[in-house]
Amino acid sequence: MQTQSNSDSQTLSDRLRQRRQRLARLIEFPVVLWSGQSPSRNFPANTYPFRASSHFLYFAGLNLPDAAILLEGDRLTLFWDEPTPADVLWHGPSPTRSQLAADIGADAAHPLAALAGFCGGAATIAVQDSATRQQQESLLARLLSVPKQAGGIDRELGMAIAQVRLCHDDLALAEIRQAARVTRQAHAAGIAATATATTEAQVRAAMEQVIL
Repeated sequence: MQTQSNSDSQTLSDRLRQRRQRLARLIEFPVVLWSGQSPSRNFPANTYPFRASSHFLYFAGLNLPDAAILLEGDRLTLFWDEPTPADVLWHGPSPTRSQLAADIGADAAHPLAALAGFCGGAATIAVQDSATRQQQESLLARLLSVPKQAGGIDRELGMAIAQVRLCHDDLALAEIRQAARVTRQAHAAGIAATATATTEAQVRAAMEQVIL
């Protein structure tokens, strides 16, 4: 596996910009990537833990639900709705859209509803959850195939992203090392829990305590 080395002094926004620049050298059309949302289990409010689409995470660096980014060359625009007063009441304060945009080096930031005016001629990668996929198809005014069956500019985008991600940069390597470290700690906690646990759920809880 190839790697790329960057200076430790570089910020997250610097490294994300480098990723966008590498992608921009391979394509000549705008790109919209959605983060997705958590699918429900047995009723709408009972959702699975959220993890953003891998490609959204790679270029935005944010595990942010119900968001999208527009890539035009090395220019990044974030689309996301800020929490409502009710959300703040239940979950506490969170960064504003402008603050998040500054953290990732976005050139602009808008509410999610504004995305409709920026989707013309854009390529994308279909996400897995059906609700977000319907939004993608509605805004892009076309049906989307799974990535392996994509055609046209969506296929070109998939090939270009694969080429960019084939060569890990320092940011990706740091995430891999962190994941390996947490995985090891979680398994060690699970092994230790077997000495006193009486159910599998207790072992799982010990592991998830490390992971979460």
